[in-house]
Amino acid sequence: MGEVSRGARALVVVPDIRNQSRDLDAEARLEEAKGLALAIGIVVAEGIVLPVRDVKPNTLFGSGQVENIATKCEQDEIELLVVDGALSPIQQRNLEETLKRKVIDRTGLILEIFGERAATAEGRLQVELAHLDYQQSRLVRSWTHLERQRGGFGFLGGPGETQIEADRRMIRTRMARLRKELEQVRKTRALHRERRGRAPWPIVALVGYTNAGKSTLFNRMTGAQVMAEDLLFATLDPTMRAVALPGIEKAILSDTVGFISDLPTQLVAAFRATLEEVTAADVIVHVRDMANPDAAAQKREVLDILSDLGVMDEDGISSIPIIEAWNKWDALSDERRAEIEPLATEDEDVIAISAVTGMGVDILTDRLGRLLTSGARRYAITLSAADGSRIAWLHAHGQVFDDIPADADGVQDGEGPFRTLDVRLTDKELGRFETLGDGATAEPLIRRA
Repeated sequence: MGEVSRGARALVVVPDIRNQSRDLDAEARLEEAKGLALAIGIVVAEGIVLPVRDVKPNTLFGSGQVENIATKCEQDEIELLVVDGALSPIQQRNLEETLKRKVIDRTGLILEIFGERAATAEGRLQVELAHLDYQQSRLVRSWTHLERQRGGFGFLGGPGETQIEADRRMIRTRMARLRKELEQVRKTRALHRERRGRAPWPIVALVGYTNAGKSTLFNRMTGAQVMAEDLLFATLDPTMRAVALPGIEKAILSDTVGFISDLPTQLVAAFRATLEEVTAADVIVHVRDMANPDAAAQKREVLDILSDLGVMDEDGISSIPIIEAWNKWDALSDERRAEIEPLATEDEDVIAISAVTGMGVDILTDRLGRLLTSGARRYAITLSAADGSRIAWLHAHGQVFDDIPADADGVQDGEGPFRTLDVRLTDKELGRFETLGDGATAEPLIRRA
């Protein structure tokens, strides 16, 4: 595909195809496409929406529209055409030959962004795999070196192998190797996820449309320094940090890759393992950019991806509790704030916040704490005073209200060889406690206090 040079002057074109339903209207898609171009350092000279009545198999646009694009490119010294849609290899090649300029479609542009932003080894593997998958269908170039053949003479050696076939074979071989490496990464990630599942710490996953403010909220809640800029896909690789919540000594906060409409299928498949982190969460915080006029359409896109991941059923019911954090409250006009404030107040699963100023973040953390401890109950647990490991475990993973000496029946006597702990545990934590090795001189006596 070749790299897109930073600083290149680009014309961004959104094809508005007749009878093709989209959540975002054409103007919103144009703004998003400009944002994608800016995210990779491209200079957007101009952006236009072109109505397409009938898709032309050779160029997508009609001949008159292609001529107008060519004229614009000449007048504005355009080096790159960005088409916010899917171009077939033939369409891309024909447009490049006609315009004498590089042409890139939405998939190619997002792949460029992901390729630049991938920071971890897994992220780079995923991006390269998606890139090669995209590239192998683009081997339709007509340069002369692709027509040469190599092989034996006459009928003994056969016709040989064209360069384009050799290129495809090398890509397939590389893709097979990448898939093996990614499979190993997935296994490792699954083991880590399983280990976290055995640990008592609840997981809170931040999800949302790209640029909704997830990373800013993540930094606000954890004190981390994750890259947070006003850019689409500012962060790509998932980040996890420990955070204290009311009633919970330690929880894991996970910042995931931002969602976007029409995410290329190659990337959905490649990043599935990363997105699957969401399915292991105890609570999902859906961060929404309420200052964006297309906030409702963006919400639908996020819920669609959650459905694809199996988090939501076909009736839209989530298997994991979801809290909506209505972000960028500081950026709302007075009219917009007055319009949506009653809606946020009425719904206990909606919290109005500003990740930048910190407004409402304490309310969000309180709500998370209450939600994660809602299934917790208090128990009186009697253990041998010598069973230090399980006593320490209860102090580390439960909320201990009292811990005093007792006799074998759990009666507090001030000096017995046993300890009775008044502790609050969730059912999940209680189950984990019961699976711990039996190192006590007496079986734990568990009863609700």
